[in-house]
Amino acid sequence: MQARTPVSLNVGGQQYRVVASVPEETLRRLASVVDDRIRAIVPKGKAVTPNAILLAAIALANEVEEERGKREAVEARSRDLLRRLLTRIDEALETGDADDDPSPVPPPAAF
Repeated sequence: MQARTPVSLNVGGQQYRVVASVPEETLRRLASVVDDRIRAIVPKGKAVTPNAILLAAIALANEVEEERGKREAVEARSRDLLRRLLTRIDEALETGDADDDPSPVPPPAAF
């Protein structure tokens, strides 16, 4: 387990002292992602407001939700394809002839 040591992070022009159980490099990488998103929202030379930080957090949360949805769709499709493939294998083993099945399993879609 990683030691919990304080890490100083600069996000949106503000210094934050964070203590977490993840490695310091991970904290810095994640802080950089947040800082980049804030900088994409706030025009150069303008102060970073709490609203800008909130918008950045919402935008990042939205990306997480979208990616989670994509992952869940891929998992569901994979489970379905595997189930259909196993059914065909079982049927082929029971009949001894896999060529009788007129409904081939389509190749997996490119993701």
